[in-house]
Amino acid sequence: MPKATRQDIAKAVLKSHGRTYAEEAGIRLKDSPAPLYQLLNLSLLLSARIAAKNAVQAARALVDAKLTTPRKMADASWQDRVDVITWHGYKRYDERTSTMLGETAEMLLDRYGGDLRKLREEAGRDAKSVHRLLQQFKGVGKVGADIFLREVQGVWKEAFPYADDRVAKAAKKLGLPSDPKALARLASRKEFPRLVAGVIRVDLTKAHKEVQEQAAA
Repeated sequence: MPKATRQDIAKAVLKSHGRTYAEEAGIRLKDSPAPLYQLLNLSLLLSARIAAKNAVQAARALVDAKLTTPRKMADASWQDRVDVITWHGYKRYDERTSTMLGETAEMLLDRYGGDLRKLREEAGRDAKSVHRLLQQFKGVGKVGADIFLREVQGVWKEAFPYADDRVAKAAKKLGLPSDPKALARLASRKEFPRLVAGVIRVDLTKAHKEVQEQAAA
């Protein structure tokens, strides 16, 4: 069997696992307040020690429940938020997370008028500064900020190419470059967020060998 090239492996990742978490959660990501806020919630939910599929399911449930803006989230009761995420796969941290979702919505309203684009401007459209400012929201932390930037890089050009340490380690296991710029050369700019998400998905499901075999076929 011929040895797969890095390009072959990247194509195999995109074909088999190339879906962003925002897409899976039903978030139509664009540079406007509501979808950016929904991505922030998704990043918060994915940050916990819980299966990614359960976090995504809870994020989708919040969208389905129309808790799609910080104002709607802040106006919902604590119990309303608990009920939504508990009945949609997010049981282990439901009460604590309900509190964090409410506090994050309130902070976003108070400090940025509910618009994360204002955080972007405060950061001077600098990815490192955006990463730092995102961590002021309780429950987001470094992991959540990494997730947000991985997904938002398709619409916030200053974040491109974004591949944090977790992506770098997962890429290396697949035989892909760990350097973000080198990794970005293996996909179009539009595809890159999907490639990064795909690399993470392969790692989570331990599908490295399967993908490499697909690439070499």
